[in-house]
Amino acid sequence: MVLQAPAKVNLTLDIVGKREDGYHNVEMIMETVSLYDTITIEKASKIHLECNLPYVPIDERNIAYKCAKAFFEKSGISGGANIKINKRIPVAAGLAGGSTDGSTVLKGLNHLYGKPFNIEQLKDISGNIGADLPYCINGRPALAEGIGEKLTSLGNMPRTLVLLAKPAVSLSTKWVYSMINWQEIPCHPDTKGAIEALKKGDIKLLAEKMYNVLEPVSTEKYSIIGEIKNTMLKGGALGSIMSGSGPTVFGLFDDETKAKQTMQILRETCPFVYLGHTL
Repeated sequence: MVLQAPAKVNLTLDIVGKREDGYHNVEMIMETVSLYDTITIEKASKIHLECNLPYVPIDERNIAYKCAKAFFEKSGISGGANIKINKRIPVAAGLAGGSTDGSTVLKGLNHLYGKPFNIEQLKDISGNIGADLPYCINGRPALAEGIGEKLTSLGNMPRTLVLLAKPAVSLSTKWVYSMINWQEIPCHPDTKGAIEALKKGDIKLLAEKMYNVLEPVSTEKYSIIGEIKNTMLKGGALGSIMSGSGPTVFGLFDDETKAKQTMQILRETCPFVYLGHTL
């Protein structure tokens, strides 16, 4: 079985509280994009994981491995799987690369082994492994609340050009969130307004309302994040923000020529640049 695992971007990201366990309560609009990892799964006697990138762990540190292990434990099925991951989504980039791989493995194993779980049960299993996994199980535009596990479908977003650019820097999600005092965030996204724009298919208005409260923290540490954003806006992006905890920046475009021109400019400074579309 060969499956495609799509990346995600955050059209908005807001922090609305902090839990006793240290995690933050969030409100964020998430969308999948046409950048994929390819995952091959076949039945086997035990779990065996391979990846085309040598620095990606292939043991229980890997989310896909954790998801495979959880599937067999929860289902009570005696068996395993040979799993091969061909990564195209950058690692630790704010694009849910690990989470989409894990969710795709869960759905793939569920299909291979006779569908012992429905979608809601798969979301429950995945939510114990990572906050982005329930969304990746679901896909398509959604409002994610809580720590990301509470999902409200937002219908379909009109197909829109998305330009992604990741600079040659890395950010720890844990560190970025640790630098935020949620009670002193000076600016919050208009989440309700963004939802209304999305439902109306008004991409220009949606782009204007995109905002990520983590972006100032990440940009203060790495100014290139802001520079990428400015390049996209100058190049004709309808809107541009950092995705997740970064450092990847994306822009929405309605002009393919401008998007391709901006892509060429960004390739001079960014090791990863990709032009795709929303799904």
